[in-house]
Amino acid sequence: MRLSFTWCLILMALFGAVFASEARAEAGADNSSVNSPVGRWKTVDDVTGEVKSVVTITLENGKLYGRVQKLVNPDPKDPSPTCEDCPGDQKGKPVVGLQILQDLQKDGDAWTGGTILDPKNGKIYKCLLSLEAGGTKLKVRGFIGLSLLGRTQYWIRE
Repeated sequence: MRLSFTWCLILMALFGAVFASEARAEAGADNSSVNSPVGRWKTVDDVTGEVKSVVTITLENGKLYGRVQKLVNPDPKDPSPTCEDCPGDQKGKPVVGLQILQDLQKDGDAWTGGTILDPKNGKIYKCLLSLEAGGTKLKVRGFIGLSLLGRTQYWIRE
């Protein structure tokens, strides 16, 4: 009897430790951990080097999604632009609030398998995300087919 009780306690302690570490990992991801892209990011144009917008990246069911939260220095002639060239139900929607990242899954030190939408031209590209500089920079690679055929932006954690 005493032996069974002891084994019960040991098993409860082991399972409790496993579930607690998973809960801490999920909580860390939701709190903009430096090991996770979750949080707010300033997008930086890869050609001009200018900050263009702020994107919030969230984790839902193990996948990353990103939505434009605000535009930085929008064109005074068009302060609330819409995505006229976007496909499907995103066509004509305001850029602010637009979901531009979707379905990215953790793959080692990177996030892959999802897509990124370019609101300027409405095109959707495969996407690869990876953290750099201790989690303060996000390497965002959009590409068609092979990762070699694409372009990279570096976003800054807000």
